[in-house]
Amino acid sequence: MIKRFFKLFQIARKLSISGAVDTINEVHTLPTSLNLFFNLLSIGSQPTTIDKNNSPGEKLCIALQGMGTTFIKLGQFLATRPDIIGEELAKNLEKLQDKVPAFDLHDAKKIIKKEIGENFYRNISEISEPIAAASIAQVHLAKIRVNGQEKQIAIKILRPDIEKLFNEELDALMLFAYVVESSFSKAKRLKLIEVVHLLREITNIEMDLRFEAAAANELYENTKNDLGFNVPKIYWNYTTKKILTLDKVEGVSIREHQKLKNMGVDLKKLAENLIQYFLKQAVRDGFFHGDMHQGNLFVDKNGNVIPVDFGIMGRLDKNNRKFLAEILYGFIQRDYLKVAEVHFQAGLVPQDASKEEFAQALRSVGEPIFGQSIKDISGGNLLAQLFEITEKFNMATQPSLLLLQKTMVVVEGVARKLYPETNIWEVSRPVLEDWLKNMKSPKSTFDTAITTSSEILKRIPDLPELMDRADYALKLMAEGKLNLAIGTNKNLEIEQMKLKNFRNNIVISFFGIIIVFLLVF
Repeated sequence: MIKRFFKLFQIARKLSISGAVDTINEVHTLPTSLNLFFNLLSIGSQPTTIDKNNSPGEKLCIALQGMGTTFIKLGQFLATRPDIIGEELAKNLEKLQDKVPAFDLHDAKKIIKKEIGENFYRNISEISEPIAAASIAQVHLAKIRVNGQEKQIAIKILRPDIEKLFNEELDALMLFAYVVESSFSKAKRLKLIEVVHLLREITNIEMDLRFEAAAANELYENTKNDLGFNVPKIYWNYTTKKILTLDKVEGVSIREHQKLKNMGVDLKKLAENLIQYFLKQAVRDGFFHGDMHQGNLFVDKNGNVIPVDFGIMGRLDKNNRKFLAEILYGFIQRDYLKVAEVHFQAGLVPQDASKEEFAQALRSVGEPIFGQSIKDISGGNLLAQLFEITEKFNMATQPSLLLLQKTMVVVEGVARKLYPETNIWEVSRPVLEDWLKNMKSPKSTFDTAITTSSEILKRIPDLPELMDRADYALKLMAEGKLNLAIGTNKNLEIEQMKLKNFRNNIVISFFGIIIVFLLVF
């Protein structure tokens, strides 16, 4: 308990002297009592100097970066949630640089040896100084002997004790979020407890490098027949929770346009391929690289695209993939009624809404865009505006679709930097048409029917019990004892119960101290 309070005090002091509190006040004024609390904590310290000409978002980036790992990750997470912090602030937080000083090579070697054991460690030679260092891990180059052959590899290594440090700071942040939400009713709309909880879940997965290895492996399996897209091979015997070993990338960063031209790479073809690779991952496979910025993309001498860093991946179920493909294709055809029908069929818009009014709202998004030169139209920006419209019709935007939309904007930006005349829609059309054609083919219809039938057959023995349960549920609903509209998140509920318990313990301890004091004195 004391440790959590001490950590909370340290974090509050960091916030008060980093400039983060002042920046937050520019966007949303904090209660006077909170500002007073932070001002008291900053007494006796030298606040960080931030250029006043910077925008609030830029100031917040500088403040968070100066506060270390947990806050860099918090900023990166909030950049994916414009629904919580607003579009402008989210865009600024996307620029947050995840760069910190590297830890010592000697420590890195000790971690590798401990993780994979002496026998496998003997096969590794020429481990380099770190070539990249981020808040959670850093990367080294090395050589490895596999089946008598020498391979060039890259080894990603978690920072020492990073998981312990991160979770301690998140425990304190969770307590802070609970205190703020309990004390200030207006703060509840910010969902601070939920934000911290989701950040913990996402980053704890990121801190287990086996998950990243599995993601890279799945992407490799999905794309191994896509000519021109090469995912590095994972070496599983040299991969654990704390280290990830994969092929060294032999290529040039996709941002090095002149070098690519000197290598004889066709930038127009490369830009078109990049968009198609991403769309195939999204609509064909339902599993896509969620961080395809220029720093994570390389090109080899044959013009093949090589992605790296598989910590952020997106996944779409079959319904969302169909929804995405039909919406984008409907906009290409400028068939707004068809796009509206897709939303209603998927149950994404309340059935009591007017289909015609919804189609009209979609037209208000589509027509101004199509008034531009078609080569200037961004599919990602189109989706962003579409989500704004659907919110007005009480459609809840899914985080997976938000990630897809943001990644699409990034991919289109990279493609247009390679070749400014890239026509996103002409490049996208064949991928969307092929997938929709396959979806509606006799084979696909037959496969779907077989799957559905087998599921029904499996359920037949349980039918009497299911009918009894349904009858009981209907009775509860009639009595007002069951509300199907309330969703639950068990882990979040457990977290909130722990916080209430913690609060009760504090109150009991406080009164215990007072009683002892009265008895003694």
